[in-house]
Amino acid sequence: MFDSIDDWLIIAVVAGILFYGSSKIPQLARSLGRSVGEFKKGRLEVEREIRAEQAAHASDAAPAAPPR
Repeated sequence: MFDSIDDWLIIAVVAGILFYGSSKIPQLARSLGRSVGEFKKGRLEVEREIRAEQAAHASDAAPAAPPR
């Protein structure tokens, strides 16, 4: 009966309306959107730091050019 994610999504939306009322749904969606945005921004910052560390270690580990 509830095999797909769409079924569960519909149940979650109906439950949200029952618990919070229709006036609170836009506020919940807005705060969820902000939370997702903050998560993405933090993830990008961590990825940027990891790339910087990898670049720093790669330049340290690079073999020196032989003298001429």
